[in-house]
Amino acid sequence: MRIFETGKAAVLAGLVASAMVALPEAALALDEKAVIKEPEQRSPWAVFRFGFSAYKRGEKQEAMEAYRYAAENGQVGARWKLARMYAEGDGVTRNDYEAFKFFSAVAQQDVRPGSPDETYVSDALVALGKYLQTGIPNSPIRANPLAAQEHFMRAAATYRNSEAQYQVGKMFLSGEGVAKSVQQAARWFQLAAEKGHAGAQATLGHILFESGKIVKGLAMMTAALDYASPSDIGWIRAMQEQAFALAGESDRRTAIALAHDLRDNGLD
Repeated sequence: MRIFETGKAAVLAGLVASAMVALPEAALALDEKAVIKEPEQRSPWAVFRFGFSAYKRGEKQEAMEAYRYAAENGQVGARWKLARMYAEGDGVTRNDYEAFKFFSAVAQQDVRPGSPDETYVSDALVALGKYLQTGIPNSPIRANPLAAQEHFMRAAATYRNSEAQYQVGKMFLSGEGVAKSVQQAARWFQLAAEKGHAGAQATLGHILFESGKIVKGLAMMTAALDYASPSDIGWIRAMQEQAFALAGESDRRTAIALAHDLRDNGLD
C-alpha cells in the first residue's frame, strides 16, 4: 500500500502581502567568508546547504544564521525551514506569528506543480490555513475560515497535497468556511486517502459506515490504524472501536479480511 506522500485571489494576496511587509529583518551574525571561502560558493543555495549541515550536527543557532542569510537572498527552502523552526520551537523560542510571516513568504512564490520547490509551497499553504482557522493570539492574525479554506484549496487543487485535501474535506464536512456538503467532503477525503492519508481514510470510512456501507467503512477505519500518526491514532482507534462494537459478527470478519486487502493494495 502506498503510505503517505508526504479563492479569492484578493484575500489571499492581501494576507500574503501584509505578512511580507512584516517579514523579520535579519540581524545577520553570519560571516560569509567564515562559512564558505570561495566567492562562487556564497550563493543562497550553498549557504542553505551549509545551514542544513549545521542543523544535522545539532548546531541550530549557526543553522538559523545561515538560513536567514539564504532566506533574505530568495532561497525558498531556507524560508520554509525558518518557518518550521519557529512553529515548532526548534532551536528557537516558539513564535507562531514569526512562523506565519515566513510561511507567507514561501506561499507567495509562483511555483509550478512538479517543481523542486512545490513541497515547500504546498506545506506552507497548509500551515497558513491552519493558523487562519484559529487565529494567532497576541498577533494581528485573526480567525478567518474563508481565507483558511482558500489556502487549503490552493494546496489541494494545485499541488494535490494530501493534508490539504484532508483539511478541505473536513471543512466541507463541518460547513466551516464553505457550504456544508458530505458529498464534497467524501470526494476530498477519497483523494487524500488514495495517497495514504490515514485521517482521511478513517473519516471516509466513518462516512461510509454511517451511510450503511458497514463492511467497507469498518475496513477502511481498521486499515487506517496501521499507519496513523501518533497524533491521530487515538481518535481513529476510538472511532474504529465504536463502529466495530456496532457491527455484526459476520460484518466484522468480512471487514477484517477487506482491511488486509486495503493494506496490501490500497484504495486504487
